[in-house]
Amino acid sequence: MAAPTAWIVAAAPLAAALSALAAAFVTGFDQRSAMPPDLAARFYGFFLDRYPLFAFAIPYGVARLLAVALAPGRSGALRRVIGAALGLGLLLGLSLHPTFGGMVLRAGFGTGSGAFLNGTPMAAAYAFGAAAAAGLFGSALGLGAALIGRPGTPRPGSRRRRAGRAILHALAGFLALWFAAALIGLAHDAGFGPWPRRPLDARDAAIAAGLLTAGALPHLLLVAARLRRATRAA
Repeated sequence: MAAPTAWIVAAAPLAAALSALAAAFVTGFDQRSAMPPDLAARFYGFFLDRYPLFAFAIPYGVARLLAVALAPGRSGALRRVIGAALGLGLLLGLSLHPTFGGMVLRAGFGTGSGAFLNGTPMAAAYAFGAAAAAGLFGSALGLGAALIGRPGTPRPGSRRRRAGRAILHALAGFLALWFAAALIGLAHDAGFGPWPRRPLDARDAAIAAGLLTAGALPHLLLVAARLRRATRAA
């Protein structure tokens, strides 16, 4: 995979998240926007109010899996289609069922609040909650990518070395997503307004764009570096 292609694959998820943010800003989308009642009841609520930027993390995850499916690699078309369908179903299920936030935000909120109620300092409890949410979200991305077949050419080496590299990549990916989850969870503390109770204004959009970009940057660089190493090893 050429270096420019590696950067495109790595940057596509952030571009998708920022595009979704721009669409919400330009259209003035908020709770008053027309939406089927059943869908609105599943979308609006506590978790969207408390963690609004997760609404833009979902397009990030979807674009990540689609980028893996479309990137050059050894996987056949049938495996890519089936793997993408299964990966997207898992990601969206964990993120949106039974309502917005799914098990991802529920695991994060439950872990963090439980730790705090048991005497853990607030900062540490928040970190534990962010880790739980990042772990579920990252597991869906990792499993989906594995089902599709990761882009690039596998690096040479023994089975043990390849397993060791896979574990290190998984750990690094988790840490990057942990950082992202912790950062975007602080949206209201950073001054983000009450969207979706009212439309996004320019200040809210700028804060959200900054947090999404800063949060995604470590993961973006990690993916790009791994793909470029795979290219050099080919």
